[in-house]
Amino acid sequence: MRSKSDKKKPLVPRLRFPEFREAGAWEVKELGEIASISNGLTADQSGDSNGLKVTRIETISEGCIDISKVGYIDRIEGVERFGLRIGDILFSHINSQSHIGKTALVEEDFDLYHGMNLLRLQVDKTENNPRFTYYLLNTEFFRKSVQARSNQAVNQASINQTEVGNSQIAVPSAKEQQKIAHCLSSLDEVIGLQAKKVQALKRHKKGLMQQLFPAEGETTTPRLRFPEFREAGAWEVRRLGEIGKISKGKGISKSDIKPNGALPCIRYGELYTHYGEVIRDVVSFTDANPGNLVLSEENDVIIPASGETKEDIATASCVSVKGVALGGDLNIFYSPMNGMFLAYYIRGNLKFEISKVAQGNSVVHLYTTQLEKLKLAVPPYPKEQQKIAHCLSSLDEVIGLESDKLDALKNLKKGLMQQLFPQEVA
Repeated sequence: MRSKSDKKKPLVPRLRFPEFREAGAWEVKELGEIASISNGLTADQSGDSNGLKVTRIETISEGCIDISKVGYIDRIEGVERFGLRIGDILFSHINSQSHIGKTALVEEDFDLYHGMNLLRLQVDKTENNPRFTYYLLNTEFFRKSVQARSNQAVNQASINQTEVGNSQIAVPSAKEQQKIAHCLSSLDEVIGLQAKKVQALKRHKKGLMQQLFPAEGETTTPRLRFPEFREAGAWEVRRLGEIGKISKGKGISKSDIKPNGALPCIRYGELYTHYGEVIRDVVSFTDANPGNLVLSEENDVIIPASGETKEDIATASCVSVKGVALGGDLNIFYSPMNGMFLAYYIRGNLKFEISKVAQGNSVVHLYTTQLEKLKLAVPPYPKEQQKIAHCLSSLDEVIGLESDKLDALKNLKKGLMQQLFPQEVA
């Protein structure tokens, strides 16, 4: 006989809307009970926009289908449309481990889908809400349970259609589903608007940079100039080696990185993953002997000495603080020039010039001798450099604040989902 301690607790979420707090436990079902599950067709996206519109795992972004990445296949006699309807849910069943369980709610009709499961709610047998089901499949608990049951292969993981259908889920009444779906979709709308705001600011910055620096191959005068410098004359063309000195950093291995290390440090790969044009706060630390390292001076500009592509290597950051250890595979440029101005210039209109002199294919290198010969136009007055740097860094601060708001909204949604859905089904 089972004791009271052996009895399962009623399956309810930690957070519930007031009108449902006395509505009882959620009902446990298998996903296949409420949805039909089918596989997508194999289709090469080789057609034009007159063909059949097809979506695949690569088109899924932030739970939606990115229309800009949707492909087409030629119309072939005998091949019928395998349509997607609004309210369908696409579910990734094969790909890298991180993609298992990746989902998208279909918001418009498509002809075909490729490499994913289609979950279509059985409207004649259930009152389940498609948007609620989509959010349920995006809970951390559900995705982890699917990933844990996936078959591990050498290069990819997969879970079969039957296993997906056998997945246990917990569902409340149709009205409570609707309430949860409305709450989360409203929050998604706010997140979407904030994301668009961040993207608009980034596009504005990119356009501003293109105008504040001379365009490649055009003139030595930028298209946009602050009023006090419009009569200051053309910018002077110089070689980077004439303006300052270029040196190299010293190796800091991955094993040298210590979370509580005493010395802040920068490794070259972090320029691609962590830093923008200006570095004020450093993310890595080490306890390595400072005497064996190269330490930054305020206003240093660091440029990667190696990278994966010629486009990626054309990047730069200004280190605004001194005493930061600069790792190997970093070119270090020091000069009286405003370092922030140069970092924005390199990431903007000098990007193409740097990519032209970089050498290599699978691994790209940027040597000191190549950087020294790099030509650039320099404003005749240091104040103009400072004005441009201040303008762009101020805009970066705004972008940073708005990006922080976006991250806060995403974290709010994540926390809300953890409370609105039970975290176990057993």
